[in-house]
Amino acid sequence: MRILVFQHLAVEHPGAFTDLWLSAGHGIETVELDMGAAIPPLDGFDLLVVMGGPMDVWQETELPWLVAEKQAIRRFVRDLGRPYLGICLGHQLLADALGGSVGPMAGPEVGFAAVDLTAEGRADPVFAGFADRVDCFEWHGAEVKTLPSGGVTLAGNAACPIQAMRWGRHAYGFQYHVEITAQTVPDWQAVPAYLASLRAALGDAAAGLADEVVARLPAFGRAAQRLNGNFLSIAKA
Repeated sequence: MRILVFQHLAVEHPGAFTDLWLSAGHGIETVELDMGAAIPPLDGFDLLVVMGGPMDVWQETELPWLVAEKQAIRRFVRDLGRPYLGICLGHQLLADALGGSVGPMAGPEVGFAAVDLTAEGRADPVFAGFADRVDCFEWHGAEVKTLPSGGVTLAGNAACPIQAMRWGRHAYGFQYHVEITAQTVPDWQAVPAYLASLRAALGDAAAGLADEVVARLPAFGRAAQRLNGNFLSIAKA
C-alpha cells in the first residue's frame, strides 16, 4: 500500500502508526504543507493520511495552501473513492472539505479524556474489539460543529460531541490522538501555540503530563495497533 501523508508541522507526524506501517511493508510519502511542499498526483496512492497542526481550517487567507489541501482531500475521498485517515486537524479538514462546519470550542481540550461510542460507532468495524468508552489523549481548541452530508458520528463526549466520524465506506476522522508516543508531549510543548493551550487547559498540572503519558503508553500503543489493524482491513476490502 502506498500511503500519502499530509503534515502541517514536523512534530505532528503519524507517530505510533509509522512503525506499524513500515513493518507491514507499506510505503510512506510525506508532504510538509506548511513548508510549501507541493501535493503530488493523487492517483498513485492507496491511502491519504492527514495529521494535526496549530492552524485552523478557516485560515485560508493567511494560509492559502489550505485551499489546495481541501481540494485534494475532496478529490481523494469523494471523486477517487479511496480510504482516508484524519487525526485532529485532519479530522476537521475532512468535515470541512466535504461540506461540514468547524469552529472554536468554548475552551481547549488537552490531556487525558474518554469518548463514548455511539450506536453507529459500536457497529462500525473500525472500533471492533474496543470498549464502549475509549480512553484517549486530546489536544485541540476547535471541533467539528456539523457533519457533512452523509457523515456519521462514531464517538463523542460532553466537551466535543463529534470525536470520531465516518464518511462513506472508508473515510475516517478522529479528533483525539491515537498516534501518541513518548515524544509527543515534549515535542508539542516546544510549539508556542500548543504550550499556551496546554497551560490554559491544565494550569500547574501541565508540568506532569509527559510523565503521565509515558505511564499510559502501553495501553495507548495497544489501542493504536488495534485501530490500525481495523482501519487497514476496511481500507483493503
